[in-house]
Amino acid sequence: MRKIGWAVALSTHICFGVSFIVSGHADNLPPGFIRLASINSSIRQAIRYATSDNFVGHPIPGYDVGECWLRREAAEALSLVQRDLLKKGLELIVYDCYRPRRAVDYFLRWARDPSDQSRKAEHYPAIDKSRLFIEGYLSTVSAHSKGIAVDVGMARSVQGVQALDLGTPFDFLDPLSHTVSQLISKEAKQNRLTLVAGMAQHGFRNYAREWWHFTLTDMDGAQSFDIPIQP
Repeated sequence: MRKIGWAVALSTHICFGVSFIVSGHADNLPPGFIRLASINSSIRQAIRYATSDNFVGHPIPGYDVGECWLRREAAEALSLVQRDLLKKGLELIVYDCYRPRRAVDYFLRWARDPSDQSRKAEHYPAIDKSRLFIEGYLSTVSAHSKGIAVDVGMARSVQGVQALDLGTPFDFLDPLSHTVSQLISKEAKQNRLTLVAGMAQHGFRNYAREWWHFTLTDMDGAQSFDIPIQP
């Protein structure tokens, strides 16, 4: 695999026999990171923590722009997942990628504040927010901060994009979101299996409590960062 310097304006990167056009616009990214759009612009991005459409109800510190940053290895692997899904008339939707440590710390402070329950009905109706870390829906240390974890959904790309039934919305913090939940429809179960299998094919391991959360394996030495996501 050819290593590309930070100062290169535009170059071709080849991995697993697939050529990618890589932009050198990476001066404010953590070392070893790249913007997903520069690897594969066909992957839809809906970065929820840069908006008010999330379990907190407002943009999260560190998300100055809604853009997916990842370690290069994770971005390339995700591009290969997208390539395979497109052959089936499916495509990825990315909800979260790199997450600055300040965002993780903010979630911890938010969970300890019982006065803010504004999104409980939509995102955690059956769980007290003070237990979200204990129950494993939030973490004090996140692989997202290393750029090796992604939160993704899936849509059908034939004749316009159509959302697929995955049993629950993204970030619905509830046992219904457990990947192998038996309380969801047969169609949703199959869609989750398709997503998990497609991601596993290129090295991503699913987190059993969240059907949308995947971490790239064999990246034990990856470093976490607190650099804000900026344009």
